[in-house]
Amino acid sequence: MRRRLAAGNWKMNGSRAALAEIAALAEAFPAPASEIVLCPPATLLAPAAARAEGTALRLGGQDCHAEPRGAHTGDIAAPMLAEAGAAYVILGHSERRADHGETSAQVRAKAAAAQAAGLTAIVCVGESLAERDAGETLSIVGAQMAESIPEDATAEALVLAYEPVWAIGTGRTASSAQIAEVHDFMRAELTRRFGAGTGDGVRLLYGGSVKGANAAEIFATSNVDGALVGGASLTAADFGPIVAALEAAEA
Repeated sequence: MRRRLAAGNWKMNGSRAALAEIAALAEAFPAPASEIVLCPPATLLAPAAARAEGTALRLGGQDCHAEPRGAHTGDIAAPMLAEAGAAYVILGHSERRADHGETSAQVRAKAAAAQAAGLTAIVCVGESLAERDAGETLSIVGAQMAESIPEDATAEALVLAYEPVWAIGTGRTASSAQIAEVHDFMRAELTRRFGAGTGDGVRLLYGGSVKGANAAEIFATSNVDGALVGGASLTAADFGPIVAALEAAEA
């Protein structure tokens, strides 16, 4: 059985004052059946880990370098994230691909580095609106999966997040049928490539304007094991209802 996962991506938001949200979320879900992960900015990771110590919450980074150390000014290595308290790291988010020209080959190298450091990589894939309108969704997602996931990936070291670019931060959400089509495709591709064990074990998240009002419907969709949440993860008041919907789906 795959344990459901709610991952919150704070992106370039938050200050030390925001750490109070961690305590509020931990208090609301002291023993969740699902897994709850928060990915704050790198500057907040260590104090967030200290605040989350002794709770059920886990922490993650938002990116890492493919090398474990070296002359890479401004970057952060996977072992550094692990030492700061991370158990996860988001890789290949569409904002990284767009803003930094990050390629799937680079994502693959980073995912391998994350796995070597003992982190679970949340690898993001998804199509643009133009690609969807052109009927290219599955070919784009399939190519990103083939090029972004390491050959030795395991169910413990990999989470796959489908985030249609046109639904991120726009208020638009893919329909249940659209989500199911892509998630069923991803499950089949993982099974074809890695076999039934890993293929069935990798958790598949949906991301793209997930909020409390639509979370239950999304979590009831085929092969959706949770969500990667952006802006709605910044406060316990907004993220809590999403986690509660996931808890209900887990029951």
